[in-house]
Amino acid sequence: MNRRDLLKAAVATTLIAGINAQASETRSSSSKSSGGKHLGMANIPEETKDLDTLYKEALEEGGELVVYAGGDTIDQQDFNANAFRKRFPKMKLKMNVDFSKFHDARVDIQLANSALAVDVVQLQEIQNFPRWKDDGVLLQYKPKGYSKVYEPFRDPDGYWVSICVNSFANLAHKSVKNPPIEATDYLNPEWKGKIILDYPNDDDATQFLFMKVIEKHGWQWLEKFLEQDPIFARGGQKPVDEVESGNMPLAYGVFGPLERNPEDPAVFSIPKHDPFMAWAQRAAIFKDCKHPAAAKLYLNWWLSEEQQNHWYQWPVRTDIIPKGGYKPIWEYENAYVQDFIDYMMDRGKMERFRSMLTQYIGEAKGPPSAGVLGIYPDTGH
Repeated sequence: MNRRDLLKAAVATTLIAGINAQASETRSSSSKSSGGKHLGMANIPEETKDLDTLYKEALEEGGELVVYAGGDTIDQQDFNANAFRKRFPKMKLKMNVDFSKFHDARVDIQLANSALAVDVVQLQEIQNFPRWKDDGVLLQYKPKGYSKVYEPFRDPDGYWVSICVNSFANLAHKSVKNPPIEATDYLNPEWKGKIILDYPNDDDATQFLFMKVIEKHGWQWLEKFLEQDPIFARGGQKPVDEVESGNMPLAYGVFGPLERNPEDPAVFSIPKHDPFMAWAQRAAIFKDCKHPAAAKLYLNWWLSEEQQNHWYQWPVRTDIIPKGGYKPIWEYENAYVQDFIDYMMDRGKMERFRSMLTQYIGEAKGPPSAGVLGIYPDTGH
């Protein structure tokens, strides 16, 4: 090895050793209540009212609801928002979609100004929920179905609960024969110039996927991957759109439906051996929100059997069978569900790795795919 290779190997070894050394401690701290001094820790009961009763109460409150949802484009949550509107046609739902890392800052500013505009948040940036819990700004509430949620996916005191599982892996246009499945498959010269993906140094979930692949295959995997001339985009929706439209054959580190439909233009798949990643999208109601009854309706609807079965990736409930013949997400060791929680709680580790990736990839270019919504988005999709 030359001097440059020895230096890179030493840096990678140090980073991975630090990750492994802190994993046990981080897992413990991230899965337990942190015991904020402003919290009421009563063991509150789970909701018993049905959706129709909660719907009536939400209408009596005014029938309005504001949700901040993590995502890449303003219409990315239409699949869920329209299902909610169909089920509760008199509700006025404002669904504001933006990068999770922008939503959490937006909420913090609103809280600091005592001018909260949101009722419910559902974000990839899971590290915010224990902090908000400690700050005493979340409503302690256990929706109906809470006890059916996989235990690591819910706060033991009921201050937040996960509503769905998102996963990033492989997406290929249906015309592609023998598409890549493992991370190493993407290094085949056949795929040069044919891969599109989100900037891994712009999105925590995509970054985590790259962290796990590099842990396994080393930084030389990234060097060889970059030699494939991949196309980078801001946000994960554009890579999906490009593959579904047939403009690009492959997208790496993106989402897709578990259930295969012959009419679908693209096929989602997960690797058998190499890492992919999945996380449970956490949601919470703010204690001082303007529409608490509507917010409770929303969380109860998400945890209902009808919505858990409607969601196109994995459910969070242990009694709901995943689509497409897949096992529950927590049974896939190479999905690293718990590791994602641990890593997200260690922001220093995430930022250090992000900086290392940027040395190879460069800064993310282009405007955010969801646009610029400002501190107080006044419209919803």
